Amino acid sequence: MAVRIQQRWRGYYVRKYVHNYHARQQYLEGLARKNKQVRRDLEEFDELQRRAREHSKMERDEREKQDQAQRMHYLLSTQQCRGVFNSPFRIQTHRMELRMRSIKPLLIKAMPRKKPLKGNHDRSIPEASLDLCATRPLPPILSKKPQGPFRTVADVHQQRYRPLEPTLRMATSITALEEARKDLLCEEQTGHILPQPFQPFSSVNKDRKYDGFIHTCTLYGKVDYGSKQFRDANP
Repeated sequence: MAVRIQQRWRGYYVRKYVHNYHARQQYLEGLARKNKQVRRDLEEFDELQRRAREHSKMERDEREKQDQAQRMHYLLSTQQCRGVFNSPFRIQTHRMELRMRSIKPLLIKAMPRKKPLKGNHDRSIPEASLDLCATRPLPPILSKKPQGPFRTVADVHQQRYRPLEPTLRMATSITALEEARKDLLCEEQTGHILPQPFQPFSSVNKDRKYDGFIHTCTLYGKVDYGSKQFRDANP
């Protein structure tokens, strides 16, 4: 009965002060109202962004059409000749025709002219003198050392045409380790010396006792795990 009384009292205390049902319901209702408000604000923000994107797209398209009309302003109709967009078979005038009428043509910027040489404003060089200048060798360059901390011509030439010095990583092969292992194995196989001469006949070694390997002649024996099947049955 003491346990039952404690159980009832703890349940009452928890429902009253720890997990209040009515307070929880009020919290959930307020949370639902807050969610609706947030959703409404997000929808309004999304609508504003969509309108801003559409407005920017319309402005960009209008700017592109204006540029196109300026570039094609030479196709505008005149009093003597109709333009490309002003067909006589149309009931109404084309929009591009009206747009080209309302804007100014695109002006081409003048190319910068080269400044004439001093004293040669009204002089022209004849072709014979040009041919003579082309065939005449150039004057030699002065060998006087320029002022400043410049290196000598020999040092620069030696640095420019020095031989290639690759690093150790570039000089060695990628498979150098495998090749070294293969060479070492071949050297061991060819350089091994047997204490007894080779006798190919089986009758010579028939009375000789077999010499086992070191790893198979230990006192502990061989582990059966991995080499013996435990489910095998003797028929």
